Amino acid sequence: MIRLATIGTNFITDWFMEGVQELEEIKLTAVYSRNLEKGKQFAAKYGVEKVYNNYEEMAQDPEIDAVYVASPTYMHYAHSITMINYGKHVLCEKPVCSNREELDILTQAAKEQGVVFMEAMKNVHSPGFYAMMDNLHKIGTIRRATIQYCQYSSRYDKFKNGIIENAFNPKLSNGALMDIGSYCIHFIASLFGKPEKILADSIFLENGVDGAGSVIASYGDKQAEIIYSKITDSKLPTQIQGEKGCMIIEECPIIKKITILYRNGEKEELQFEKRDNPMIYETRDFIELIKKHKVDHEFLRSSEIEMDITDEVRRQTGIIFPADKIREQ
Repeated sequence: MIRLATIGTNFITDWFMEGVQELEEIKLTAVYSRNLEKGKQFAAKYGVEKVYNNYEEMAQDPEIDAVYVASPTYMHYAHSITMINYGKHVLCEKPVCSNREELDILTQAAKEQGVVFMEAMKNVHSPGFYAMMDNLHKIGTIRRATIQYCQYSSRYDKFKNGIIENAFNPKLSNGALMDIGSYCIHFIASLFGKPEKILADSIFLENGVDGAGSVIASYGDKQAEIIYSKITDSKLPTQIQGEKGCMIIEECPIIKKITILYRNGEKEELQFEKRDNPMIYETRDFIELIKKHKVDHEFLRSSEIEMDITDEVRRQTGIIFPADKIREQ
């Protein structure tokens, strides 16, 4: 039995707990929140007594084996490194941290401590993603992919009324690139690996946060487009184009349907297990890595490439976070 603690008490952590409660190998035993009352309310929902408002104290608890980190992005590094240094396995929400330098420190520390560190990127751990990968050969030589996630944020209405919430606060390593662009970038990293070069552009809002952006990633014999936005909606699906057909994927963050349209006019819909909340799959993979003691695992490669691409997008578009300066010091 893996004894789990959570950092964060928002809706993401509730979604995560839906999956945890279905699994026999893992059980929630402790909760951390800066606000002790919020922590107690969250813990009460799941019958948990241990509540901390000091995460270093929680890290020292010998009755905790693993920690799910769902704090704001700028705190992912501090929370994760503390837990790792006290010998806890860490499943950290996406994006895994603010930059590649932070990620390298985290992965090195995890290897030294002999614990598993993994990014909680729900789309690439889902049956839909594996079905996509298993059937890519059917569309022949791949030439282009268009990966997109454009969803008008309810928080944007508040932003326009002068209320700046976390998702639109660049001081917290947030913005469209980090919040939802990360789904698309990690998707491409897992699909094609590291691109030879990229070209990026962003749309900035009044407070300097990016509200939308596009990336063209070159792989020599193929090209990928990444399109993301928190200030507009898109009704178009993700697609991968091959010389024998086109694979239509609905949708990037939660893969619900995959259809292959062949050049000869035939059509095939792939069959796989579907859930509105797919976070159980990332948790299963995390548990499996712990059971097998796989500290240096394959999922880290995609997170590294994700951070490389993200860092380059930020360099090209001028997105700077306070976390970058902290690391430089």
